[in-house]
Amino acid sequence: MSTMKTDRASTTHTLPALAVDIAFIALFAAVGRRNHAEGLSIGGVAETAWPFVAGAVVGWLISRGWRQPTAVVPTGITIWVCAVAVGMLLRKATFEGTAASFVAVATLTIGLLLLGWRAVVTRVSGRRR
Repeated sequence: MSTMKTDRASTTHTLPALAVDIAFIALFAAVGRRNHAEGLSIGGVAETAWPFVAGAVVGWLISRGWRQPTAVVPTGITIWVCAVAVGMLLRKATFEGTAASFVAVATLTIGLLLLGWRAVVTRVSGRRR
């Protein structure tokens, strides 16, 4: 019975956490496209975001993110590193830009977004205790 409660609780936190990660990666892609005067269509944002989303999914699997979806360490760090590393490898493989300045900006921005919301959740939930 307690396993069932744990599974439900895990799903309750996992799907929203995954959705927040994807939303923040999409936000990163949208802001980047806007700053570079590229189209702000759903398709355009998806085209820019997909390599990073794929990397984030790899990070979720490696970290078993469903166990602690809002943890900065190890879940958030693993998802961040994978989102950027796999994202850049996929961009390179599909002949998209991987200039050093883009890698630096993507690394910092995606890190801030994926770790930042987790840090806020951790801080808020710590205050409640």
